[in-house]
Amino acid sequence: MTVLRPKTTPPAPARPAPGGSSSLTPTQRRLGRDWRLAAVFIGPTLILVAGLILVPIVSSVFTSATERHGAETVFVGLDNYTALIGDALFHKGVLNSFVFTAYAEIFKVVLGLIAALMLHHMRRGRALIAGVILLPWVIPTVVTAFTWRSLLDPIFGSVNVLLTDSGIGPALAAIGLVDKWPAEWLSDPALAMPAVILVNVWKGIPFFTVTFLAGLKAIDAGLHEAAMVDGASPWQRFVHITLPGLRPVMIVTTLLSSIWTFNNFDLIWLMTQGGPGDATAPYVMVAYSKAIQQLQPGAGAAVTLVMLPIIAVLVVILVRMMRRSDQPGAADLGRRRLSPAQRRALPWVIVAGSVLVLVWASPHIVWKAALVLGVFVVLAAVVGRVVSVLATRGNRLAARVVGATGSGVALVALLGFVLAPLYWMTVTAFKSDDQIVARTDDLWPTPWSTEQFTNLFTGAFGTWYVNTILVSVASTVIALVCAALAGYALARLKFRGSESFTVTILLTYVMPGALLFIPLYQLMSGIGLNDSLWSLVLAYPTFTLPFATWLLVGYFKSIPADLEEAALVDGCTRLGAFRRIVLPLAKPGLLAVALFTLTNAWNEFLFAFVFITKDENKTLPVGMQSMIFGDVVPQGQLAAASLLVSIPVVLMYGFGQRFLTEGLTAGAVKG
Repeated sequence: MTVLRPKTTPPAPARPAPGGSSSLTPTQRRLGRDWRLAAVFIGPTLILVAGLILVPIVSSVFTSATERHGAETVFVGLDNYTALIGDALFHKGVLNSFVFTAYAEIFKVVLGLIAALMLHHMRRGRALIAGVILLPWVIPTVVTAFTWRSLLDPIFGSVNVLLTDSGIGPALAAIGLVDKWPAEWLSDPALAMPAVILVNVWKGIPFFTVTFLAGLKAIDAGLHEAAMVDGASPWQRFVHITLPGLRPVMIVTTLLSSIWTFNNFDLIWLMTQGGPGDATAPYVMVAYSKAIQQLQPGAGAAVTLVMLPIIAVLVVILVRMMRRSDQPGAADLGRRRLSPAQRRALPWVIVAGSVLVLVWASPHIVWKAALVLGVFVVLAAVVGRVVSVLATRGNRLAARVVGATGSGVALVALLGFVLAPLYWMTVTAFKSDDQIVARTDDLWPTPWSTEQFTNLFTGAFGTWYVNTILVSVASTVIALVCAALAGYALARLKFRGSESFTVTILLTYVMPGALLFIPLYQLMSGIGLNDSLWSLVLAYPTFTLPFATWLLVGYFKSIPADLEEAALVDGCTRLGAFRRIVLPLAKPGLLAVALFTLTNAWNEFLFAFVFITKDENKTLPVGMQSMIFGDVVPQGQLAAASLLVSIPVVLMYGFGQRFLTEGLTAGAVKG
């Protein structure tokens, strides 16, 4: 029998890729194949990053060596730095920043991990509950601050009333968690710091929950199944599979959150303004006081620059972790520097050192925090142990019932903690002034009233709303256009210096605004833009553009390059391929960037607070803060304003929740 074989033809000679090495000019070999196009694409971002971040930081160094004497500025060398050695307020500010950050991060990691584990094991409704839990992180900081400030008010707040009626408040006083009852949460030096830490934890838990949940999804389920077959208990699976699998995400998330928390200004300022006394004043507030209130920008710049080494250590570690996936060899080299025993011991050494410092820095807080945190951990461990014992004994039905009951109770408690302040804000917005003062119908207005909204719009609130929309949209458009061009260039184009520029973008992404507000204030004053909305439009890309660029680099890298190569072979230009092929495929990334930049600009407080003083140019966060006159706090109007400020942001995140999750896992965290 004859076997018919298909006729074969010799393969065609390989066609050189567009712009192959044989066609490169000497300049292209030296600067890179795509250096001309890269210069066009990166130019706008380079100008903004250099002009608004790098140059101001260098300018801040020179400013820190000067001092204002009346109308003259005098060079004083290192005098501003040496003066900090004996500055008790500076010492207190640094200590407050450390205490605030350490306690907040501990609670956010533990509670965020517990919440993520509960959601991960849910079979139904996980996306809905995750969206609800995300609300505290979504709403503006000014809303968070004023809502909790009203709740913690010793006279009109609901926290003391509910704790008294339930008997919990007197019990807290009996065991020493509070010195007296009813508690004065924000005016008692012993309670003010724990109160602002609590609010920061409330706002930060969602960020940890979402990122940890994404990390749990990435862990291979086959590892847990194999461990179960081998007889491993839930605790053993958690210690040997879950925690190691989450370690990279936990480190990146904790470092990123620590940088934000350590440089926090707006939440503490809006709640306590650093008081009572200096009990809650962080180092950023000390810098603001010296530079803006005392008109000594050199002294203020010295405060921020002295803290730069601490921030730099965190930033360097974070950058290495975020780039580890791109350079696994470098990561392996870093791991080989330590022996296995040293790697196991290092986390415990860091924890032990941090605990010792906390015990020394805040002896009045540490045992209370340990008690509260211990209760959460013990309860979670007990439920897990009971489930494990029942499952081992073969009573799987009872184990499921106990596990479901424990998870259900914990989930209800978590949702209550998340939603109670938001519910209180909403119902307060629909109370009349008489109801608020008389403390009637705390949980349900009777009757519902629109009095607060009517009073709100008799002032400048409408102008503030328009200003916020204009600034947010304009800064978002700038960031989106520049980030799309620069992100594509870094992901696709070949040019010398691309690696260095990528690192620069990442460094500026995590650079805190505390280092920039003084030199940017001087820059805006020098070009005559202070008290102008243009100052905010120019300043906001300092924190939106680096993040947007870094996120889009990850999205563009995920798009197959073959599609562009095919378009280039067919005669399309690189710019045409970018416009016709890449941008349509990158719509999820572009929407995520637009969502992040728009909401960050909508919520920004520090720059707007420093740059704007005219009432007609204020944005919503600063305008709402100016509604408070001394001890007179219009709770009803602030609640109504908070509701109106939050609604657009919540709607945007409700629409783009899927893109938010992609951004946190694909672009922002993985890089």
